[in-house]
Amino acid sequence: MALTVSDVDRFEASRPRLEAIAYRLLGSASEAEDAVQETFLRWQAADVERVAVPEAWLTKVLTNLCLNQLTSARARRETYVGEWLPEPLLAGDSMLGPADTAEQRESVSYAVLTLLERLSPNERAVYVLREAFDYPHREIAEILGLTEAASQQIFHRAKKHVAQGRARTEIDEAAARRIVEEFLAAATSGRTEPLVRLLTQDAIAIGDGGGKVPARAKAFEGALAVATFMRGLFKPSRAKRSLVGGSPDVYAATANGAPALVAVLDGRVIGVMCLEIGADGIAAFRNQVNPDKLERATRRWAAADHGEPLLRAF
Repeated sequence: MALTVSDVDRFEASRPRLEAIAYRLLGSASEAEDAVQETFLRWQAADVERVAVPEAWLTKVLTNLCLNQLTSARARRETYVGEWLPEPLLAGDSMLGPADTAEQRESVSYAVLTLLERLSPNERAVYVLREAFDYPHREIAEILGLTEAASQQIFHRAKKHVAQGRARTEIDEAAARRIVEEFLAAATSGRTEPLVRLLTQDAIAIGDGGGKVPARAKAFEGALAVATFMRGLFKPSRAKRSLVGGSPDVYAATANGAPALVAVLDGRVIGVMCLEIGADGIAAFRNQVNPDKLERATRRWAAADHGEPLLRAF
């Protein structure tokens, strides 16, 4: 049965929410777009006049498509070259979804998206639907084919796992920029000590190059090791310029609601370094340099005003 204009409009009105759910479930903007498009095809093939609550129907279809994707993704990530990190989204990206509460903002943070990789597909789905979108457990149970009590138990277990992985620290955009500027000043000073003072004792640094760009597959751990790595990373050299094809401009930005550094060369985003801020300093650096995971960031960068770069690297 062909969709009416009204049916298409109804789907398009749900698209932003569906994309935001899919991104949190999959950690990939491109895979989220594919899942939403497949949901539309299912909507197109359905007898929509018999769908009592379109929003619930669409959410159920999308969530189950994402669960199938997560199951196959786990197998693919076993053969992924190096560390797998989520695809970063820059400030203003509609796929970030709702950000009215601390829970919603945290659910899309780079730190939490990384932690969600440790959960089972069902745990991840329950956590996202409840924490980020405030779905009642009755509806989550219907979506996933669970009992309401099972949904509640899964949620508490998932939330405990996420809480154990990090301490919540919220900062505003101005504070985020100051942190980035202070970090860059220390990283380009040529000395390790200023960097160590900015880091937590158990700080880590890791990167995702997807086998296409050199990146540290095993995390640097501890303030001294991370500081030494960062000092070397920002030290200019001909080899680095040759590797990336020039001297990228580095900007202070926000990615997934947290402070970030964005490296741009000839209008193309070639790296997004997300900083996780703890109560005692910078707790983690997660650097996404896989070009496949930076295409959306490049499009967003081209469409936004980003001011002047803080430095020209390498």
